[in-house]
Amino acid sequence: MLLAILTDLHSNREATEAVLDHALAQKADAFAFLGDLVGYGADPAWVVDTVMDYARRGAYVVMGNHDQAVAEADRPGMTPAAREAVSWTRNQLSPAQLDFLRTLPLQREMGDIQFVHANAFSPATWDYIDGALEATRSMNATRHMLTFCGHVHTPALYHMTMTGKTGIFTPQVDESIPLSRQRRWLAIPGAVGQPRDGNPAAAYALFDTRAYELRFHRVPYEAERAASKIRAAGLPPALAQRLLTGD
Repeated sequence: MLLAILTDLHSNREATEAVLDHALAQKADAFAFLGDLVGYGADPAWVVDTVMDYARRGAYVVMGNHDQAVAEADRPGMTPAAREAVSWTRNQLSPAQLDFLRTLPLQREMGDIQFVHANAFSPATWDYIDGALEATRSMNATRHMLTFCGHVHTPALYHMTMTGKTGIFTPQVDESIPLSRQRRWLAIPGAVGQPRDGNPAAAYALFDTRAYELRFHRVPYEAERAASKIRAAGLPPALAQRLLTGD
């Protein structure tokens, strides 16, 4: 089975459409959405409806901190721009869409794979995996051999040996990475809707569950169109500019 893993869509229709088209062209036959479907971008209703449709067809979906903030209440610690986007987004969604976000689980599993937005050691507190220490803590908190998470908008791949030593490397685009079953793994695909690693192209990953191979992808999309929608909606201009620079 070829599994497409998307995270941090952030109400970006253009990026989400481009990634889904790319995944389908690669013959992906299963999908996982790792949260933060909304926030920042100008098309929250379209993105939520799209993910709801995939969920009805069996996709794995988990809650992100922006989803929770929109559906329930603003979270302390969010930047002013994020809070403004959360408030605006809440007014764009129907009760059914808000209920979908509100009832999303914090984590899902598929065999020896775990899906979570932020981390496995404390999913509800939204702590970031910023390095090997946090990655080790997350891998130690789960029985699963492979964890996929989002929240960090930069692609990364961590591995932990049987002796507990953790390493990290920056994955190369479009290269198949064989994942040894003698190690535990934590993969961060990067953000579909708001990359922050200096590359504005949308990021996602494909995992071959039979070959146990992982590929990270970058997909160019109409970022200027998505940015112009943000500006037209009256959202903070910095949110539009970030799409163009990937910073």
